[in-house]
Amino acid sequence: MIQLEEIAKAYGGQPLFGGLSWRIPDGERIGLVGPNGAGKTTLCRLLAGVEEPDAGRLHRPREATVGYLPQEVAGAGAGSVLAEALSGFAEVWRVEREMEDVAAALAGAPAGPGADALTARWGDLQHRFEAAGGYRLETEARAILGGLGFRADDFARPLAELSGGWRMRAALARLLLLRPTLLLLDEPTNHLDLESLAWLEGFLGGYPGTVVMVSHDRYFLNRMVTSIAELGPGGIDVYPGDYDDYLVEREARRALLEAQARNQAKRVAEIERFIGRFRYQATKARQVQSRIKMLARLQRIELGPEARRIRFAFPEPPRTGRRVAALRGAHKAYGDNVVYAGVDFEVERGERLALVGPNGAGKSTLLRLLAGVLPLDRGERTLGAHVAVHYYAQHQLDALTPSRTALEELEAVAPALGQTRLRSILGAFLLSGDAADRKVAVLSGGEKARVALARMLVRPAALLCLDEPTNHLDVAAREVLEEALAAFPGTIVFISHDRYFINRLATSVVAVGGGTLTRHLGGYDDYLAAETRAAAGTAPVAEGRGGSRVSERHSPGTPPAPSARQRSRSHADAAVAGEPARRAGAARKRAATREVRELRGRLEEVERKIHALEQRLAEIGAALGDPALYTDGERARAVTAERKRAEERVAWLLREWEEISEALAAHE
Repeated sequence: MIQLEEIAKAYGGQPLFGGLSWRIPDGERIGLVGPNGAGKTTLCRLLAGVEEPDAGRLHRPREATVGYLPQEVAGAGAGSVLAEALSGFAEVWRVEREMEDVAAALAGAPAGPGADALTARWGDLQHRFEAAGGYRLETEARAILGGLGFRADDFARPLAELSGGWRMRAALARLLLLRPTLLLLDEPTNHLDLESLAWLEGFLGGYPGTVVMVSHDRYFLNRMVTSIAELGPGGIDVYPGDYDDYLVEREARRALLEAQARNQAKRVAEIERFIGRFRYQATKARQVQSRIKMLARLQRIELGPEARRIRFAFPEPPRTGRRVAALRGAHKAYGDNVVYAGVDFEVERGERLALVGPNGAGKSTLLRLLAGVLPLDRGERTLGAHVAVHYYAQHQLDALTPSRTALEELEAVAPALGQTRLRSILGAFLLSGDAADRKVAVLSGGEKARVALARMLVRPAALLCLDEPTNHLDVAAREVLEEALAAFPGTIVFISHDRYFINRLATSVVAVGGGTLTRHLGGYDDYLAAETRAAAGTAPVAEGRGGSRVSERHSPGTPPAPSARQRSRSHADAAVAGEPARRAGAARKRAATREVRELRGRLEEVERKIHALEQRLAEIGAALGDPALYTDGERARAVTAERKRAEERVAWLLREWEEISEALAAHE
């Protein structure tokens, strides 16, 4: 157990926290939450030993190891992606190099005591190397990198070629491979796509150590944590359960505290009335003094500030026709990389479409084509009558004028609204009072994002195209944005990796990949259910507006999808048809049975291959343990190369085994 006692930390004379105490139980997965500026990142740095407290004590068991993933990874190393993932095992690789040196020396040594000593030394090194996991580390590193979204041909790429987000993934792979007893993750989901997020959740779900994670991703916290630690001005309050449990318990605790504060205030008022009434009566002097001392000793209940909930109405955009925007026969390529070849996409009035898919699938390209900020190579983009488009992406934070205040940024685009209205809008985005009059240059990344979003939303437009609008926003700011967009009367197409945000806003999810678009009615959970059914080989159930949703595929050469009204009508007709539906159901069952049979056959085949490769790896391990092998340098290199190939093949077969097993489980 790690324990903090009366920890204090200040920067530039400004205290961040003081008298902070916290016990971190072994084996817990803890979500560390709190408003921006509360000190969450500083606390992680203190736990990691990157910084030292100004006062207090931090107790860490001697055998404890700590791994820390900061929000931003500093610089790019000189090595490759795979080398970065393996870089936490310097001692293992030192032993491996010494093994190679000893083997080389042994190859040229004559028989005798010297050779015997070298053989003994090699055996000792080989035992240490194997005990430290040297033979499996590279295979595990490749599997972890694959789970985090790297392709096999990425493993040899230099880190310097990668963006900051991909370097962060490589750094995360390094930590996951190390498996420290305390894993500290500061916003680990920021640069992960949905597929990588799902893989990380699976990995952390079985993590053997303690995990402390800072995250604004409520969906991630609900799936991952066993408790929430809230950092605030009064210290740390711990709540058992997931994030939703924390919200309920926090409200209950506050309600109880408010009741206690009311009772205390009532009692204090009674005592003060008594003192005021009898202060100058000699017969009551002793009782008056007793009550004065009682008040002096009384520990007053203090209520922290309650979260502000400010609502407002955005200027309403002009009403549009049913069809808001469309792409017809859209082609787009970047050099030889063809992203879209004749794709069709249509957006109707009132829809809120979430674009999802792995990084590089073409989500941002599609959004920019729709918004008109990226030209089509071929095809047509059309807008409906009275449709104006606003496009938001992270780079637009740079378009803010540093010398302007937040209020002046809004005045520049919506002067007719007046300062009072604009201040209320900034207040709703948690930029009230002095914050509204601060220069853009001194605002944090999250504050700039809120200014840019407010700046966009005060100008009426029928179609909003938003690329990762929740980036840099804490939970409170995300909730404000969700409420604003949920009340927005126009049409929204957005990209987000925040699954909670998608569930709250989306009327449909559009899966982007392989140059095609697959639409699922509903939020992220509906999309996930449809994907699971598709992977299991069963057709989705068609229902009306409130139920599990229909999937539609848009690909080159296919007509546009029917409208929601047309779909509902066709569903009603199908329900009347009755008998054809039952026949279709029976056909689906037969297809599902065939699918299960095929999956089981594939599973047995994969298991057979894995077993054969594991036997071969055991033989190779025995060969590598024989010093005689190293008398033939060429043969030794060939055996080592074969081991690497076999380990890589096992890793890929294991991933295939997991996918088939999940597909089978979906049928049960």
